[in-house]
Amino acid sequence: MTGALRTADFDYHLAPEAIAQHPGTRGESRLLVVDGATVERPFGALPDLLDPGDLLVVNDTRVIPARLRARRPTGGRVEILLVERVAPAEWWCLLRPGRRMERGRRLSVDGGPAARIEERAEGRFRLRFDEPIGPLLETIGGVPLPPYIDRPAAPRDRERYQTVYAAKQGAVAAPTAGLHFTPAILEALDRRGIELARITLHVGLGTFRPVKTEDPAAHSMDSERFDVQADTAEAVADARRRGGKVVAVGTTVVRTLESVASGCGLIEARTGRTELFIRPGYEFQSRTV
Repeated sequence: MTGALRTADFDYHLAPEAIAQHPGTRGESRLLVVDGATVERPFGALPDLLDPGDLLVVNDTRVIPARLRARRPTGGRVEILLVERVAPAEWWCLLRPGRRMERGRRLSVDGGPAARIEERAEGRFRLRFDEPIGPLLETIGGVPLPPYIDRPAAPRDRERYQTVYAAKQGAVAAPTAGLHFTPAILEALDRRGIELARITLHVGLGTFRPVKTEDPAAHSMDSERFDVQADTAEAVADARRRGGKVVAVGTTVVRTLESVASGCGLIEARTGRTELFIRPGYEFQSRTV
């Protein structure tokens, strides 16, 4: 093990009744501010907590309606959760129940094309659909709510489980830190002279996978696709030159910026995958706050 650190050191009790099952009003959540003292502020106060010349970096991934319903040839119900696209008609998926699902099995998707199981690996299934499934998802797909939300998806979740700046489809879970922003808050940031830059990290199911190893260092993160464009790398460099802070909105942004850090707080424009697992003892390179 690495030092004396154990996964159990991070355990804490969270009562089920403390886990909200429905979202509150966007922008009205509470913000914990740690600056010498710890105080609570409304999230809408964020522009007042930053300075002109600071740079806010957000993740503009968009959650796809990744949950599908299907039937086996025997008539039994199956839930398909799309995880990552391999080709227009081919996806890595989770199946529930999946215990007896083997290669070659065909599934009939409600309202969509049939699919064939091409491969099974580490609890996931590679499905080939009879036609591309992507164009049909808005019609036949359901919102992939997190496992701690113990209720069926509702129509409101299609809008609420997206950030207001979501743009690039590919995530199966939302970058939740960004869910609190509203257009009015973004406008207030702009008026104050705080710039906005975007990265894309398509959040996968690994974000919810528990750490089951006794040593945190032995836990393997699922890899996720990211894209950092040149204008974002230039925006970070400009903020550094003028002495502004680079503020990462959420862990998905931190992981992405750390994955492309090039030293001295700068980053490189790059597209790739990251398995970065940040834990105590990690030395940050991108110098975000």
